Amino acid sequence: MDAFNITGPAAISSPILFSIPHCGTRVPGDILPEYKAELLPPDDTDWYVDQLYAFAQEMGITVISAVYSRWVIDLNRNPDNAPLYHDGRIITDLCPCTDFLGRPIYHDERRQVRPEERERRKRLYYNPYHQKLQELLLATKVKFGKVLLWDCHSIRRLVPTISPHPFPDLLLGTADGLSAPATIVSAAMDALSSGEFEVRQDYLFKGGYITRHFGQPEQQQYALQLEMPKELYMKAGETEYDAARARKVQQVLRQTFTALTTILHASTP
Repeated sequence: MDAFNITGPAAISSPILFSIPHCGTRVPGDILPEYKAELLPPDDTDWYVDQLYAFAQEMGITVISAVYSRWVIDLNRNPDNAPLYHDGRIITDLCPCTDFLGRPIYHDERRQVRPEERERRKRLYYNPYHQKLQELLLATKVKFGKVLLWDCHSIRRLVPTISPHPFPDLLLGTADGLSAPATIVSAAMDALSSGEFEVRQDYLFKGGYITRHFGQPEQQQYALQLEMPKELYMKAGETEYDAARARKVQQVLRQTFTALTTILHASTP
């Protein structure tokens, strides 16, 4: 089985590409017995984010999404396992051994996955996703002259091991302004703020490895990450998709991608 799914429109008409690295739920059979069954499927999954962004096809946008769980390997972490933040929050590894609450996820409560096993998972699941992502970015840039990668995420409204306070509604990550030009960031912030949601930039989530690595403005390759609480599009308890709630978010997202597509087209040579 491939490490990713590709959902493409009948005709690509937007220089935007969606990445959904944490929606995967599959755990390979050879390592499945090593996990604590009571913790599966992982609550850390970005549940239904692929469904939330399913309107991409109508907008001429291609989507790459994960097949395997982030507990197998986290596609949004540094491949060398270097931490992304240094502010005291819980940091889960490239191959996590705990969940976001710090609970061990393996029966033997290991603190690290063996280096040789980590390399095996990188080869089978991490590298193929990133290689395909770069291939899609290049193809889109060749077609349009520019490309914007939008990395799609969600999280519970409150995760005390990350912040003692509930998260705002929409959190745009720009790697402190390094992953995209100011015009693109401003347009995204303006459009996201056009609805009823509280929007913050680079607050708590500045963008993970995907945003920081693939955001290369000098190469006309931009990247932004959007984090949002799951309750914006899921029912109370954050376990079931809620179409009515999702429509409100989707309306703002559609407006955002319409505005960004227009700007990107206008600035393309």
